[in-house]
Formats: sequence, C-alpha cells, structure tokens
Amino acid sequence: MQNPQIIQMIENLKGRRNYEENKASKLGFSSLYEYFEDKILKEEKVIHDKDSELKEMKSHNDIQKKEKKSCSCC
Repeated sequence: MQNPQIIQMIENLKGRRNYEENKASKLGFSSLYEYFEDKILKEEKVIHDKDSELKEMKSHNDIQKKEKKSCSCC
C-alpha cells in the first residue's frame, strides 16, 4: 500500500526530482518512494523522541517541586 503523502511529495518535486533521485541512489535506496518513506519515518522518530524527552523532563521537574515543598524549614 502506498502512502498518498509520499506520492504527493514526489509529484511536487518538479525541477528537484533528478537531484533527489541521485541522492536516493547514493544512499542505497532502489526508488525515490523508499527514500521519502525512510525520510518521513526518521522525522517522525525525531518528533517522538523529542516529545518523550519533554515529558520526561516535565515529570522530573514535578518531582523536584514536590521534594521542595516537603521541606519543613520553609
């Protein structure tokens, strides 16, 4: 099953199509579709990693705030 988002990206390349095809072949992809599919997956992974890192930092900050409130001298 082909992703319509990738197909749309390939159709919109116009003058950059040859450049992207050469780049894809240099990176070892057999088709432009595979190259863009990999590119999108990597972007999604980066977004997911940043999101999970942000959640982890927020939970860590919440824990620190709770620890500060438990001080009896303040």
